[in-house]
Amino acid sequence: MTTGPETEPKRGKRRHQRTLFDGVAQLYDASRLGYPADIVEFIVATAGVGTGSTVLEVGCGTGQLTEGLARFGFDLTAIDLGPSMIAHARRRLVGAAISLQVASFEDFAAADDSFDLIVSGTAFHWVDPEVKFRKSARLLRPGGWLALVATGEQYDEPFAEALLAMWVARSDDDGAWAIQRKLANTEIIASTGLFSPPIEMTDERRLVRPVSAVISVENTRATSLSWPDDVRRGFTEDLRQLLAGQAEVHLTQQTSLTMAAFAGAS
Repeated sequence: MTTGPETEPKRGKRRHQRTLFDGVAQLYDASRLGYPADIVEFIVATAGVGTGSTVLEVGCGTGQLTEGLARFGFDLTAIDLGPSMIAHARRRLVGAAISLQVASFEDFAAADDSFDLIVSGTAFHWVDPEVKFRKSARLLRPGGWLALVATGEQYDEPFAEALLAMWVARSDDDGAWAIQRKLANTEIIASTGLFSPPIEMTDERRLVRPVSAVISVENTRATSLSWPDDVRRGFTEDLRQLLAGQAEVHLTQQTSLTMAAFAGAS
């Protein structure tokens, strides 16, 4: 279980790793999957937001979740600390009435009680832990909602086990992260005392993806992006060899949503 304050070495590593996606924005945009429409619709219905509602998306990346939010007519602001990510989002969302800004959530400037909904798709874990929930509470109007979405691939065996072994072999902590239980978003949000009891929703979809797409996805992970070039090249070559002789990979795309309403003044 991960508890206690973040150490300075871990903070430095996290802050460094979160900047690395911008260097592979095009690969990220081409290979990463978006977010199911039913997840977005559940967020909108639960938060009771609609045309003109003020919405902030934290860590919008190349605009995959933003695209789903944009069709509801919100007064939508989407931020990301990567200029290349924002550039891709602008191309994806050309013509949409959205404010896209290069900014981290820590540095983003807005008045208190500004938003009806704050959303983050597979990005909120990159925000400074002492900032993410307190600032969200400050920026939300009373009764406003925080919605955290996460999506990821669960590959079929035997590929999943072989891939995990490849990650562990290159890990700087002997794979401790693979067995360490992390606090769920429901537990973390509840512990802040700032929000109502969280609610959850999950979506699972069976998919078949080309081998090339899987290799690309695994090369857009923060960990692999942080490796030296030779280590990353070796990982990619080993991955190609592991998947040699097959054209596609079977997997389950798992998407989870955790939502909670701001309970009042923090």
